Amino acid sequence: MDKFTEAYIVAALWSSTVDDPRYPTGSDNPGGEPMDKHYSIQDIAAETLANMEADCKSFQNRAAIAGIDFDDDIGKQTQCSPEEYAGHDFWLTRNHHGCGFWDGDWKEPAATELTNLAHSFGECNLYVGDDGRICV
Repeated sequence: MDKFTEAYIVAALWSSTVDDPRYPTGSDNPGGEPMDKHYSIQDIAAETLANMEADCKSFQNRAAIAGIDFDDDIGKQTQCSPEEYAGHDFWLTRNHHGCGFWDGDWKEPAATELTNLAHSFGECNLYVGDDGRICV
């Protein structure tokens, strides 16, 4: 798995929420805890993981065809590689979170092109299935 996809999955687990499993369904469950507090990549269903990897590969291929180079088009210094930052922003942007490609960290016109590309994939929401595995 490449660093783009790993960062995408980390962002997915961090920004998705799950009800606190310590409370029974229908109780005063505080909910809203980050999914990564209780789950990791090992908890993602195989089909969901394959779909996430395919989306990441497709996004990267389409960005390359558009002439976008993550190394050249990031506008700020980050604590991670541009590839990792792009994977993280792909998840956030496709799901219309409060930050992403459009928030000023990426150079124009790449920021707008990456935002439009991410939105073309549609929203994707994680949930825990009846089998305890993370699904979309």
